[in-house]
Amino acid sequence: MTAHEGERGDRPRYRDCVGIMLINRHGHVLVARRTDRATAAWQMPQGGIDWGETPRQAALRELEEEIGTATVEIIAESRDWLIYDFPPEIAQRRWGGRFCGQRQKWFLMRFTGCDADIDLGSAHPEFDAFRWVDPEELPQLIVAFKREVYLAVLSEFRDHCRAIGAGTSNERG
Repeated sequence: MTAHEGERGDRPRYRDCVGIMLINRHGHVLVARRTDRATAAWQMPQGGIDWGETPRQAALRELEEEIGTATVEIIAESRDWLIYDFPPEIAQRRWGGRFCGQRQKWFLMRFTGCDADIDLGSAHPEFDAFRWVDPEELPQLIVAFKREVYLAVLSEFRDHCRAIGAGTSNERG
């Protein structure tokens, strides 16, 4: 439990989390397909902040747990915490109804490895496939209740993404 998850009376409780926008040298963003959905649901890596962890530590740990790599460089951190609410059926099913949604700190990270460094086969896999997409595709890929957060992340990190992608325009190979 993080400090934000403590007793708060009648106020809604949000689970403290991190999100990772992982970008490759071509300016494309990693999305992975969730294993817990009947229909294909793609998202960027994200996860909870453990007790005593900083958001930065949590982001690196979650990335390694979810996609099996820490071959990254942190480029930027979101200015603000971004919040979304769960639909009622998810709020009841996840974490026993303890949280009404999530409060996330987002990180833009440059992937410094190759696709072979990504391993989705953890002990408790959350994803069964991944792909690299143009950042502008993100809002169409995510479930509707997270879309506003993705739009905010994209808006904040867009210039960094363009700069990283533009850096490869003169490369050969």
